[in-house]
Amino acid sequence: MENKRKIKIGIDVGGTFTHAVAVDIADYSIVGKSCVPTTHKSQEGVARGVVDSMMTLINDCSISPDEVILIAHSTTQATNALLEGDVATVGVVGMAKGFEKLLAKKECNPDNIELSPGKFLHTKFRFIDTAKVGWIETVPELIDELIAEGAQVIVATEAFGVDDPTNENLVAGISIKKGILTTTASGITKLYGLRVRTRTAVINASMMPKMLETADLTEKAVRESGIKAPLMVMRSDGGIMDINEMRKRPILTMLSGPAAGVAAALKYVKISDGVFLEVGGTSTDISVIKNGKPQVKTAQIGKNRLFVRTLDVRTLGIAGGSVPRYSNGEITDVGPRSAHIAGLHYASYSGNIDFSKSEIQSVTPLPGDPSDYLAIKSPDTDNLFTVTPTEASYKLNLVTSLGHGGANMESINSVFKRLETLTNKPGDDIATKILTISAEKIKPVIKQLSREYKLDESLIEFVGGGGGASSIVPFTANYLQLPHKIADNCEVISAIGAALGIIRDSIERNIINPSENDILSIRQEAFESVVKMGANANSVEVTIEIDNQNKKVIATALGSGELRTKDLGITTMTPVEIHRVAAKSFGKPEEQVELMGTTGSLFAFSAEHNAKKLFGLITEKIHGVKVIDDEGTIKLQINGAKASTVKAGELKSRISAMIAEMTSYGDAGALIPGIYLLAGPKIIDLSGLISEAQLLSIAEIEIKDFPSESNCIIIAEEKK
Repeated sequence: MENKRKIKIGIDVGGTFTHAVAVDIADYSIVGKSCVPTTHKSQEGVARGVVDSMMTLINDCSISPDEVILIAHSTTQATNALLEGDVATVGVVGMAKGFEKLLAKKECNPDNIELSPGKFLHTKFRFIDTAKVGWIETVPELIDELIAEGAQVIVATEAFGVDDPTNENLVAGISIKKGILTTTASGITKLYGLRVRTRTAVINASMMPKMLETADLTEKAVRESGIKAPLMVMRSDGGIMDINEMRKRPILTMLSGPAAGVAAALKYVKISDGVFLEVGGTSTDISVIKNGKPQVKTAQIGKNRLFVRTLDVRTLGIAGGSVPRYSNGEITDVGPRSAHIAGLHYASYSGNIDFSKSEIQSVTPLPGDPSDYLAIKSPDTDNLFTVTPTEASYKLNLVTSLGHGGANMESINSVFKRLETLTNKPGDDIATKILTISAEKIKPVIKQLSREYKLDESLIEFVGGGGGASSIVPFTANYLQLPHKIADNCEVISAIGAALGIIRDSIERNIINPSENDILSIRQEAFESVVKMGANANSVEVTIEIDNQNKKVIATALGSGELRTKDLGITTMTPVEIHRVAAKSFGKPEEQVELMGTTGSLFAFSAEHNAKKLFGLITEKIHGVKVIDDEGTIKLQINGAKASTVKAGELKSRISAMIAEMTSYGDAGALIPGIYLLAGPKIIDLSGLISEAQLLSIAEIEIKDFPSESNCIIIAEEKK
């Protein structure tokens, strides 16, 4: 009997188009793609486009409903709703008693929250002194008053509700019985800080009516198609969550569009250290991957800090369709307006337009914009064209991936030849000027990210995704003297990322001087959360981070819905081939690269190599460690680290010895090294722990199922 395929469907809801892809998880091959216009104005909203793209894909690729094991989609709906102020009015029931009630009454009243310039989330507020006898009996009337004033959703929030949510849950229960959507502040986050906790819950609540409607419509359509697979939604931190969890916490979907691209960079392109640039027509999203993990930050809406973690994505108004500005025979700037916004056409996709007799004109894309944006008028058509980084990259033969399609080189050569005549400058120089200005705008962002995340420049790789990747990434990477690659199927990279997204949840608690039991408890909570959402327990990995500055413990759990088997198209490399990959990565002869040990699935190599700093200005010799799996993928690479192979039964004593050897001392006291464990196919990240006792207790849990004689590898990185 023929083996049934296991297919994941990923859907990316963009501002203009909704893309869908089908991925066979046996070998990560793309079974098919589809693209439909995003249905903003449909009665069903963007859910219509999600369903249409999915059904088009299933029909065109003859995918049977029982072959689909997961559907996941990213969405800009939450972000757009907040930016446009298209949110529900929220009724807030604040509670406190005793001495704290006066301050609490102020802190749990968010007033109207400015989401973006001129766009507000409106709130209505009532306060309850829970020390008063019979206060519970007043709740129904208060909720009725809030509804009468226009509240569409209710939030219950109480001082110290994190410690005891009983009263919040009581109010929520009464509200739900009245048939109104309700949430509690402690149900959204368990962090202290009444003002921020309430604000986070209110913003979450404001999204619920529209997001729940979309979720219901999408789920109904999926089930009517005969697909019984889990329906997942992309989170803003790069993971996915089931649709029921999204119904409770839609706020976690903010910025999930860029997050999907980063997920693809991790799982599909398989980069461990790099800068990911997702290039569209109007803007480029830039994010960092370090040690196989995307970098996250605390979210902010307008000027309002939230208790939500999102990927740190920097957006620039420079992309494949950015229009140059032109005056006095010179290209003076590029962007931020794009050809799409300016109502201009790309010369590269002009068909057979003859630009030999065209003239340069100036346009003003939007009211208030400068009037010197470059337009090109051919007498053969009424359309106005322009030359963007896309045309410039084609001119310089830098395009390595076609994205949404190939260009007309005759048109490109024709338009640059005409520009040569009009400007008295070589066409290659004009193209180089456009791309240099673009690269100079990206450069400070890269430098800032390098400083903030302490990126090792010798390990950084530029990775391009999005339909405009080849227009920006190759030149910019060469300009900054950094290696680069363009992702396969770059034009649908976000949809691929949604399909391959990992089930994720992050649990945060305010704990001063956390004990081993505290850490184990929060670790277990994160583990159980992703298993509940459908992750296979054997696939789950939990990372613990101790944030001393903010007195927080953060547990992040990642897991897959299935254990991927190495069958069909997946082939493993021989140790000799893997050694060859390591040598190439280090840029050294094989004999100068030492195998430090293997777990059977993972191989650790060490070598001394040249590392460039300050964007190539300084070169120094440094000792590095790279971890490569049996498929030849670099999973971890660290400079200034040591590796040691040890039996699982002797792991704890060897960790203690390496901690003693590599602990550094400064004004802040002892700083233990960052520890990574390789056990079987797993890389266990213990680098966020700050004491030997914490580290050893977590290490013991992580390896408890490994035989005492099995090989493990310890990698220790000195912290500075």
